[in-house]
Amino acid sequence: MRYAGASGDFNPIHYNDVFAQGVGLPGVIAHGMFTMGAAVNLVADWACDPAAVIDYGVRFTRPVPVPNPGEALIEVTGVVGALDPDAGTARIDLTVVFDGVKVLGRSQAVVRLD
Repeated sequence: MRYAGASGDFNPIHYNDVFAQGVGLPGVIAHGMFTMGAAVNLVADWACDPAAVIDYGVRFTRPVPVPNPGEALIEVTGVVGALDPDAGTARIDLTVVFDGVKVLGRSQAVVRLD
């Protein structure tokens, strides 16, 4: 519910199990933008400077169900997908999965290398 306030997305599928199940979901699902932000933290930590992340984009491919009670754990791995020596940047390709299923597709960040 706190993320709903921070993001301005008060859709009840993100905090009300009864409502979420009523629209065909297994229960509450995490905000996509929260999942996206949690994933890019790996890149910011790797770069040692969040401001070094100059571009980031994903495709939302699957929801992340949040058990009640409980928590959802996403697994994030990243590889350097491309280097641009002229621009001084690296493209980081992320794989983001929940319960063995990819939840973000084409998750890529561009990092300024200093």
